[in-house]
Amino acid sequence: MKFVLATFNRDKARELAAMLALPGLEIVPLADWPQAAAPEEDGATLADNARIKARAALALTGLPAIADDTGLEVDALGGAPGVHSARYAGPESSYSENVSRLLGDLADVPAGRRTARFRTVCVALHPDGREWLAEGVLEGGILTAGRGTQGFGYDPVFALPDGRTLAELAPAEKNAISHRARAVQSLASALATV
Repeated sequence: MKFVLATFNRDKARELAAMLALPGLEIVPLADWPQAAAPEEDGATLADNARIKARAALALTGLPAIADDTGLEVDALGGAPGVHSARYAGPESSYSENVSRLLGDLADVPAGRRTARFRTVCVALHPDGREWLAEGVLEGGILTAGRGTQGFGYDPVFALPDGRTLAELAPAEKNAISHRARAVQSLASALATV
């Protein structure tokens, strides 16, 4: 079965394609369609945004589509940046700009109150209307400065319970434990029965 992967984020596409390597499942990047454009992600939840992306990819290609949305939820910030994680510092903000805003917003928050989690929601939509939804969560905390050179986004400031950041993990290790891995593994299990 062929699915189009509804993302233009190359880092995310690489991770998702590696995690969705199932016998008989072919993943095609949305970038293969020259007329493809990213839809406006104006949903109220991660699931809403994942559905928006999957529906747009399905409508454009006619193929079943897989999309995800991920948010960083910081307890001291009332769950922010959450659904706005990719645009926390503003539209078109870079990874470093988002991290800088996050660290600024947490500047007066002590280490013990910097608990956070990454949450990923994956959606697969089929042209016949079937939908599969899966969620993955990874608990941790936010450091005062980044560490590590792997990963992307908030990975350098997201510390796992063992003290390492996601950016200090090799890609294979991150892909085995991450929020995205947990969501994608759950989705892959559901798709394996299709």
